[in-house]
Amino acid sequence: MLIDSHCHLHLIDHQQLGDTLENTLLRAKEAGVTEMLCVSTTLIDRAEILKIAENTGVYASIGLHPNEPVDQEPSIEALLALADHPKIIAIGETGLDYYRSEENNDYQKERFIRHIAAAKTSSKPLIIHTRQAREDTLAILKAEKASEVGGVMHCFTEDWETASKAMDMNFYISLSGIVTFKNAVELQAIAKKMPLDRLLIETDSPYLAPIPHRGKINQPCYVKLVAEYIAALRGISFEEIASQTTDNFRRLFLKSPESLY
Repeated sequence: MLIDSHCHLHLIDHQQLGDTLENTLLRAKEAGVTEMLCVSTTLIDRAEILKIAENTGVYASIGLHPNEPVDQEPSIEALLALADHPKIIAIGETGLDYYRSEENNDYQKERFIRHIAAAKTSSKPLIIHTRQAREDTLAILKAEKASEVGGVMHCFTEDWETASKAMDMNFYISLSGIVTFKNAVELQAIAKKMPLDRLLIETDSPYLAPIPHRGKINQPCYVKLVAEYIAALRGISFEEIASQTTDNFRRLFLKSPESLY
């Protein structure tokens, strides 16, 4: 059994694939991916994501990506209202992304802080996006006591020091198809020494398809390739990676070793 801990099912271009959402979910099931978390990046995608989450084994999050432009920033109360649904099990993705930002980043920090407050109030874990902002991301997580709810550093590409500090604050580390790329040497080293009880796996589909599908549309069934690659790196069985990452997901997001749906 596998769980794709971070995907964007609503952003997959099924028309380009010549396929349907139903078949995408079926392929995932055939690959052993029985559950997945469909992650929000804009607040206006909530209805679409919740519609997709009506499918068995699909969960949802609510959050505003750090680079997403809005006319009005959401308040903590607005985020809490949007998160009030049994299938919404996380707040995010949220965080800091200085790679795409060429202006003052104070709005990102303030947005991030409000998301952390909403997570703490709702007792839902955080999904963290960070790019070229590791120091500020860790500093805000510490200052705002995000460890009270914890969460996941999604699509992790930072160094071991960042991973260690995040884990010390009650965060899991999620590895995507990037770990299979030939030039991801540092990330592969992290994958080898990560404590298994802090590891999650994801596709971040439709982005970042793993080898041998790099450059193509990613989809949840490919999370099996991520699990197989990490298992080979560590010299352990695929079944051990699958079982541990599934247990980790349920412990973090569902507060239980058993699925809610």
